[in-house]
Amino acid sequence: MANVADAAEEIEGGKEAKKSKFSKKMLMIAGGVVLLAAAGGGYLVMGHGGGEKAAEAHAEATPPTFVDLPDIMVNLAVSTDRPKYLKAKIALEVADEEAGHKVEPMVPRVVDSFQVHLREMRPEDLEGSAAVYRLKEELLRRINQAVYPAKVDAILFKELLIQ
Repeated sequence: MANVADAAEEIEGGKEAKKSKFSKKMLMIAGGVVLLAAAGGGYLVMGHGGGEKAAEAHAEATPPTFVDLPDIMVNLAVSTDRPKYLKAKIALEVADEEAGHKVEPMVPRVVDSFQVHLREMRPEDLEGSAAVYRLKEELLRRINQAVYPAKVDAILFKELLIQ
């Protein structure tokens, strides 16, 4: 009877060993598949995938068009007797010439929107690069409201002077 129990234990032990080998192999295969997928994704993200089509699309992309606004000069809100002024030269970046032609007739509306916003600013509101970045974002939001359905992609400060 002991022989039968020993034989049963050997069979059970052999099954567990086979399961262990099988699960190790499956784990290795799954790991290999994940690594290959990650490598392929990285290759595509880095811009190497797509070949000639990606190069043609990049070559055919039209350069942006810039629309210059007239110089803007406003009084800043100050609590002292001596006024402070802000002078700005701004260019608008649009996707192409057609978008530029849509924006140009709306320039007076854009300048008005800028004047209203800038006159409420204090000199402290314009200190540092983060403040200028916030100003760009706010002006871009105002421009896109003023020229809708046309769209301006970016605001470029050519000159920003506080005196």
